Amino acid sequence: MDAYHALAVSYDRLTNDVDYEATVAFYEDILNREGLSPRTAVDLACGTGSVTAILARKGLRVIGVDLSEEMLTVAQQKTADLDNPPQFVCQSLEKLCLPRGVDLAVCALDSLDYITDPADCARAIQRVYKALNPGGIFIFDVNTPEKLRAMDGQVFLDEDDDVYCVWRGEFDEETNICSYGMDLFQRRGKMWERSFEEHREYAYSQEQLLGYLKAAGFTHIEVYADRRLEPPQPGEQRIYMKARKGRIK
Repeated sequence: MDAYHALAVSYDRLTNDVDYEATVAFYEDILNREGLSPRTAVDLACGTGSVTAILARKGLRVIGVDLSEEMLTVAQQKTADLDNPPQFVCQSLEKLCLPRGVDLAVCALDSLDYITDPADCARAIQRVYKALNPGGIFIFDVNTPEKLRAMDGQVFLDEDDDVYCVWRGEFDEETNICSYGMDLFQRRGKMWERSFEEHREYAYSQEQLLGYLKAAGFTHIEVYADRRLEPPQPGEQRIYMKARKGRIK
């Protein structure tokens, strides 16, 4: 089964420890440093719309994009009652085509790593560049290769009263991909339903991503440590990158 199909209805419960507010606060730190006050945004690989909802509550007109219809269904339900409800689009990032240009593009929780073909990742970044208005900014994070390699052979467990999830990591040096098979048990009344998903992430290096950003036309590129406005340190598990589509004159 493809990633995030069976998982969609339980995703928020299994990730209730993720601090989405802190992630958006870090975006705001970068925007303040850049002197930007965007009015429109796209949340790329938006999943169940947690970041999308926060951006919308802050007054931005937001488009949420994801490849999973199941995740988008949850996102639509989550944001339907907002005064400024987002628009959602089901697309792959390498074929991104928005109904209008945006001032800000964000991509949270290592979603670019899920594009396991480097050529597709480069195309996705090119599509983001085209989607941005002049002077727009792209902010995203990825897992570091060190983190993904360290997942090899690791077993993880997430659970609550209605969901039980076990996943096992395996890193392939030849393909540079970390795969983790996920056994998911979800309560259905008095019964439990079992499903299986496989998630795969490519271990992109800073150098690769910098090359893709420059080739797409981005400038003023910076690399940050995990939610810190400073360069990454050795052993960093996650890095953030920002890039600009020129400067507003």
